[in-house]
Amino acid sequence: MEHKAYWALKFFNFDEKASREQRKIQLLELEEMRLTANESSRLYKEKVKTYHDKKLLKREFKPRQEVLLFNSRLKLFPGKLKSKWSGPFVIKKVRSYAAIEPYDPQSQNPEKNAVSRK
Repeated sequence: MEHKAYWALKFFNFDEKASREQRKIQLLELEEMRLTANESSRLYKEKVKTYHDKKLLKREFKPRQEVLLFNSRLKLFPGKLKSKWSGPFVIKKVRSYAAIEPYDPQSQNPEKNAVSRK
């Protein structure tokens, strides 16, 4: 079998060392292309993220301010498209990281005055 492989190399005038070096160069070029693609992808993602972060509006909430709440729970088969806004609610307390504690001033039950998270 080995003899046939050498015969095939000789028949096709195929230099084993040169082909080995050429294959190494091709692999290095592929690796370099992969690294540059990863780098450009990372740069693109950073640019898009900074663009979207610029578009975000900073909201500062204060106690006794009225707000609407958006229900963003995932529903697999929602049926009709309806807005999920509820409220208005009044902000009872503003906690760290802009977490708010709302309550419903029109609620008849004072025990359930805080908004429930069902």
